[in-house]
Amino acid sequence: MKQYLISMYQPAGEEMPDPEFLAEVMRKVDAIGRELKESGSWVFGNGLHAPETATVLRPQGDEVLVTDGPYVEGKEYLGGVTIITAPDLDAALEWGRRYALATTLPIEVRPFQGEV
Repeated sequence: MKQYLISMYQPAGEEMPDPEFLAEVMRKVDAIGRELKESGSWVFGNGLHAPETATVLRPQGDEVLVTDGPYVEGKEYLGGVTIITAPDLDAALEWGRRYALATTLPIEVRPFQGEV
């Protein structure tokens, strides 16, 4: 089995969605997580705080510059990740498709190096 990263991207600067909508999204995401665990495909997953909570470490010669905030500014940011095992890319993409439909967010599926 190969490992894949499923990344969930959230729009930047938008207000939180309607609580009823968010509750339904979380219900669907939790159901996918339970199914991943029951199938033995779950490795790890969790949501991330907003990019403003990031700390960036940037090498400058022999020193490391530490700054607050995201490395880049964009229209979307990484909101959460899930690591799964799957027999192939098609199976991993099916899990990603389910997350996309459940969250209505852009989802990226990417294999780890040495896994494919």
